[in-house]
Amino acid sequence: MRWPDHAIWWHAYPLGFVGAERDALPAGTSPEPRLARLTGWLDHLVGLGCNGLALGPVFASETHGYDTVDHYRVDPRLGDEDDLQRLIGEASQRGVRVLLDGVFNHVGRSFDAFDDVAARGEASPYRKWFHRDLRTFEGHDQLVTLNHAEPEVADYVTDVMAHWLERGVDGWRLDAAYAVPPEFWRTVTDRVRARFPEAWLVGEVIHGDYARIVEQTGFDSVTQYELWKAIWSSLNDSNLFELAHALDRHNEMLATFAPQTFLGNHDVTRIASRLTDERHLVHALVILLTIGGVPSVYAGDEFAFEGIKEERAGGDDAIRPAFPEHPDDIPGQGGPHHRLHQELIGLRRRHPWLVRAETTMATLTNTTLSYTVGHGAEQLAIVLNLSDEPAKAELPAADWTCVAGEATFTENGAIVPPTGWAIAEP
Repeated sequence: MRWPDHAIWWHAYPLGFVGAERDALPAGTSPEPRLARLTGWLDHLVGLGCNGLALGPVFASETHGYDTVDHYRVDPRLGDEDDLQRLIGEASQRGVRVLLDGVFNHVGRSFDAFDDVAARGEASPYRKWFHRDLRTFEGHDQLVTLNHAEPEVADYVTDVMAHWLERGVDGWRLDAAYAVPPEFWRTVTDRVRARFPEAWLVGEVIHGDYARIVEQTGFDSVTQYELWKAIWSSLNDSNLFELAHALDRHNEMLATFAPQTFLGNHDVTRIASRLTDERHLVHALVILLTIGGVPSVYAGDEFAFEGIKEERAGGDDAIRPAFPEHPDDIPGQGGPHHRLHQELIGLRRRHPWLVRAETTMATLTNTTLSYTVGHGAEQLAIVLNLSDEPAKAELPAADWTCVAGEATFTENGAIVPPTGWAIAEP
């Protein structure tokens, strides 16, 4: 198994996490060494059972990080390159991999190359880096789309990715990858992988033929939004058939790649706010950590943080809050939901084959689900009950032993308590 197959990521949005200013610091202002606050959370990450730190944008930008103006410079609101190197070094000492967020579909208007085009027009050597009509990204006037048909843009992106891989990062999340032509990504990923064969490259993809996108682009993985939606939607609607359908599609993907799975990230309403019944937080987490894929935990979800994303200026603030310097200062530290994360991530660590495990349904009703996950000779059984009454679930015949949760297992099934769950080994 390659190292990404063992990865369980803790995902943080740095600008929000450290309480940075909303806008870039004035020119000439000394950097604020705030990345050190994330260093103070590395032991929490490890104690949770994770071994990867997936960072949101850390490069110089105009506001929220996704309007990058310099991919070679750390945002002064976070510190400088030495601060980032210290964070990477501290993570490495703990066996923690680091993933950077690369925004290569678009740039902020203060990006040097765009500044030059704005000032010199056709005389600018960067004129071909941008579309003739200077397109913007999804209606955001401050985000100017790069021209991915221009070879120099591919050279630039390749160089940026290699630059930071040389400095110790382990991979890249590629923002808005769905908006970039696959042939552009293939040009870049082939060249990056030739120099850094162990780097993990995951593309942000919302919908489409995920497996085909992976094959066309050369990505290792893509974000599994289909499954994310199916988890909370099926729990809210008491319609586990939706989840079963999504897991069938997930199985098909696993034949090609291990999807990046999640319950939350910096772009979506917190799972604790998305679910209409807080008791289903447990069910959602059990699903995430018992199916195939490379899972991530969005910082704060382990404490059942709430936060609703709104479509307005500042609408992401609630899902990207500032964190205290020390985990002990946060509500929920050591609480039931935190401990459940530790328990289930620990179980996944003991069964690393889960990254490639396929799911087989045994019992499926609107409110009762039992399934097995298996890879080769390895197998686990999972039973979920959303209802307020005990439920009976069938399973393939085996000498099932409960290893997490609560249920009464027999040779070929289980009785699951109201709103209960359990995991068993044969």
